[in-house]
Amino acid sequence: MLVAENITKRFGGVTALENVYMELYAGKVNAILGENGAGKSTLMKILSGVYPDYEGQILLDGKPVSFNNPREAQDAGIAIIHQELNLVPYLTITENIFLGRELENGWGMLNHKEMHRQTAALLARLKLAVSPETLIADLKVGQQQVVEIAKALLTDCKVIIMDEPTSAITESEVEVLFGIINELRRENKTIVYISHKLDELFKIADNFIVLRDGRTIEAGKMQDVNHDLLIRKMVGREIKINKKTGCQSELLPLLEVQGISVKNQARRGALLLNSVSFQVCKGEVIGIFGLMGAGRTEMLETIFGLHQFDGKLLLNGKERRFKSAADALKAGIALVPEDRKKDGLVLDQCIRKNMSLTVLDKMEKAGFLRDKKELAMANQYIESLQIKTPSAEQTVKNLSGGNQQKVVLAKYLATEPQVLMLDEPTRGIDINAKAEIYKLIASLAESGLGIIVVSSEVPEILAVSDRILVMAEGKLTAEFRIAEANEDKILKAAIPQSL
Repeated sequence: MLVAENITKRFGGVTALENVYMELYAGKVNAILGENGAGKSTLMKILSGVYPDYEGQILLDGKPVSFNNPREAQDAGIAIIHQELNLVPYLTITENIFLGRELENGWGMLNHKEMHRQTAALLARLKLAVSPETLIADLKVGQQQVVEIAKALLTDCKVIIMDEPTSAITESEVEVLFGIINELRRENKTIVYISHKLDELFKIADNFIVLRDGRTIEAGKMQDVNHDLLIRKMVGREIKINKKTGCQSELLPLLEVQGISVKNQARRGALLLNSVSFQVCKGEVIGIFGLMGAGRTEMLETIFGLHQFDGKLLLNGKERRFKSAADALKAGIALVPEDRKKDGLVLDQCIRKNMSLTVLDKMEKAGFLRDKKELAMANQYIESLQIKTPSAEQTVKNLSGGNQQKVVLAKYLATEPQVLMLDEPTRGIDINAKAEIYKLIASLAESGLGIIVVSSEVPEILAVSDRILVMAEGKLTAEFRIAEANEDKILKAAIPQSL
């Protein structure tokens, strides 16, 4: 259905893709694999008209095509679900889905009723139980991801590109998506599927194509390879992720959460958090798992000074109540947010400026920023976190998702926190980068930090944690030492009693 021949794309002096060749088949799920920075998203943006300037040729259904913008690609039959959400926060779900392709009635006016009806049908198909007139800003990241999927399904496309479609959705939503993918496969659509979750690919993909450093490495059928072989093809070596066995050193209490409750401002009488209590010790990694809406993110935000609460918060034995995120940072508490694009980065600024945002007071002298000091700090983190970039002056929006996440991490590590909270720290990150971040979490814990990791992936929680907390409907439902934890116990505790 679609062939990319000798595609080369350069950004300034950096070659993102070099002579990439790829064949994508109708009625198949074609998996594109590679580390962050391998060129996957760049290639998809070329296929979908985001980048019109490149070398090489694209054949669609045997005919050469070129697109000046995404609208031309859509009209030709190619739709894309972007890894980075491309929604307008203060428009409704309906307005976002029909943006640029609004329906009109016989009098040339917007046909709100029909657009609402079609949106409601799409949301029902995707099992997202919210009103079509809900503002995007009022949705969680996972729900916004579902809206992105709905946008692509609205058009009757031949080729549907899914760039990390499950990076922010729950397991039940993943099952719904896989059901829709199977429907599309039966309709002979060409599905292009990018994911770092290899277990997913073995469930849903028919074929694979591996990219490494902007080049095509190999292509074949999923049934002919296994997990370890694919990883070696992606990174050129074997990657091992060791499961934690628990802390060995004597731990001292660092952060204590005592009976914290937070009111739900949208629903009178309801609580986002309901009498949650736990503690984090020096050198300990606490993993928090829960389904969407369990209150995990709200818990981190409350500790970080973003919500008013009832109960007590103690840091080093002293009761604290932060009025803002700035207060929390000064006290030694940092939060790496779930949505790096919206809450973690200034996308049009360079790496150097993004990293120094949290420590501007340390970067200035007599009221002037010291560029050399800023640059030295940025280069230190570029090296230690292995951020793939030509320089610290690279604009952050031009980095891959995984490297953007590392910039956010560096930004908060620069504050030298006592407690580091990580909300979905490896969302959209390849297995090699994941292993690096797991090692970093372990080394930070060894240096005495207290770390809280929120993740939607049970294997990840098991890989990094010393102790695991499970939440459901704003309550703490279970606590496990790593030695006694397993997937079945964690998932059972995460299911709300109402279900």
